[in-house]
Amino acid sequence: MAQPVCVVTGVGPGTGTALARRFAAGGFRVALLARNQERIAALERELPGSKAYACDVSEPAQIDAAAAAIERDLGAPEVLVHNAVGGGFGSFLDIDPEMLNRNFQVNTMGLLYLARRWAPGMVSAGKGSIIVTGNTSALRGRAGFAGFAPTKAAQRILAEAMARDLGPKGVHVAYIVIDAVIDVPWTRERFKDKPDHFFIKPAAIAEEAWHLAHQDRSAWSFNVEVRPYAETW
Repeated sequence: MAQPVCVVTGVGPGTGTALARRFAAGGFRVALLARNQERIAALERELPGSKAYACDVSEPAQIDAAAAAIERDLGAPEVLVHNAVGGGFGSFLDIDPEMLNRNFQVNTMGLLYLARRWAPGMVSAGKGSIIVTGNTSALRGRAGFAGFAPTKAAQRILAEAMARDLGPKGVHVAYIVIDAVIDVPWTRERFKDKPDHFFIKPAAIAEEAWHLAHQDRSAWSFNVEVRPYAETW
């Protein structure tokens, strides 16, 4: 049988790379999507059978072009992980309103464009998974997160609407709320006084995404929260 295909968006040095490695280790051919071609080209060389595609998920024309290339090179995806994220900090008075719009295009509209492109094929196949990596901003609007939290809340609600639509058709949609600081070099520098258990490991997030993509359909999860054992919540 041909190897199954997984598409991962937002393949950066942290969660995106960990997701790609986990699905590749599990026997998938992985389509690596990011705006930075050089970054994903290096990972493509590391993961046999993977393929890198430069794509800004806020642009439907770029998604259509990347999707056509992925289907030509690898085949139709069985798993889609929307990990691309637009972020930024500031109060509602301080931010440039364009920040909110830009983040909405990446976080929410990107999910819509990707799902509209690939969900019909999954429905036809009678199987498939769409997994979205989110965070605590999807559940609450804190001061200083006005340009970001509304877009993640909208993303989660869109994913829930998709899950209710697609679940009965055999396609699993799940949302991972990451309630933690992800362990990558820039966060280690910013929180240099924090102990190891303050951070969540990208590989652990990827393991949860793998689990969601392979849940028995008699026990599908939608909203999943992950956090370090010592996190206050």
